[in-house]
Amino acid sequence: MRSATDSSRLTTVLVASGIILSLAMGVRHGFGFWLQPVSQHHEWSRDTFSLAMALQNLMWGVFGPFAGMAADRFGAPRIVMLGAFLYMAGLLAMSSATDPALFVAGSGVLIGAGLACTAFGALSGVVGRTAPVAKRSWAFGVLGAAGSFGQFAMVPIEQMLIAGATWQGALLWLAASVVLLMVPLSLLLREPVSSPASGGAPQSIAQAVREAFSHQPFRLLIAGYFVCGFQVVFIGVHLPSYLKDRGVLDPKVAVVALALIGFFNIFGSFTAGQLGGRLSKPKLLAAIYLTRALIISVFVFSPLSATSVYVFAASMGLLWLSTVPLTNGVIAGMFGVRHLSMLSGFVFFSHQLGSFSGVWLGGYLYTVQGSYDTVWLITIALGLIACALNLPISEAAVVREPQAA
Repeated sequence: MRSATDSSRLTTVLVASGIILSLAMGVRHGFGFWLQPVSQHHEWSRDTFSLAMALQNLMWGVFGPFAGMAADRFGAPRIVMLGAFLYMAGLLAMSSATDPALFVAGSGVLIGAGLACTAFGALSGVVGRTAPVAKRSWAFGVLGAAGSFGQFAMVPIEQMLIAGATWQGALLWLAASVVLLMVPLSLLLREPVSSPASGGAPQSIAQAVREAFSHQPFRLLIAGYFVCGFQVVFIGVHLPSYLKDRGVLDPKVAVVALALIGFFNIFGSFTAGQLGGRLSKPKLLAAIYLTRALIISVFVFSPLSATSVYVFAASMGLLWLSTVPLTNGVIAGMFGVRHLSMLSGFVFFSHQLGSFSGVWLGGYLYTVQGSYDTVWLITIALGLIACALNLPISEAAVVREPQAA
């Protein structure tokens, strides 16, 4: 049985990692509000900002496996601290850069690296190793709900900061908040010297990577996660501008929509974690992608109004990060938790390739075609593909050959 100390330890880890994730995800969830003021101030086209956000998501994915590997090896506190300072540096560069290349490099590379060290990939390992097997899916759901709460809470705060302190001043406030909150909280993520491992024979990093990529269900999971990134980041970054283009000029509609996504995401992520402990996680993932495709189709092909935007945002919010606890749960079930942060980082890299494609393609096709219509159709088609990819996945643990004594 788990002792009271173990339960207290899990609570501490979930609270600390939840606040860190809330801030990391909440800040970047509102970046869409900077698209127009930054572009207008510097007289840049929208594809410059879109490229910066696309690179940010790509670098988040590129650095993810390495951040996860380091967190598994050296502990989450050091990696989160590093990420906090990288995040801060990126926000400062975003506020001060006047050259497009420097803006893209600062807000793209630095914040991307910071997110890799402070978001799901780096935190999933310590949560997975702290939670007992029976509560692991639930713990991942709680972590996802925390990230969702950050998206809900930070969106109106960011909008108020922009209105009251200019868009540059808002970024400075956020930069200070990231370091002042994340650094002390990271100290609570220390793991005992004898943290629970995955069981079985010890694996090297190279062995774990070879085993994972030779496993077909893992490869299917990677392919499906590309779609998640494409959909959510395209919507998160481009929805405010899409609404203005379509005649919804009240900026509060976009603020409320993004806040609704974050609010309903709290319940969606937590519920997904709960259901993942009882039902097939791959089947739940397939259902999420199919439902997303249906919701987007109804939104795009129906008359647009503030009400339809709110219904769309609430519906998508229920499905927004609900893929995260399920995906991490599948990985932990297949391979154990010894290298969970690293393997989650590899899967998340695919997610971020999708994010890069969605946010960049949205800006590029808008520049070329003058609308987002084609990208919306792509998001629908990809949802159907991801559903088909997840249906045949088995989450059963891999069978390993015992090592010779």
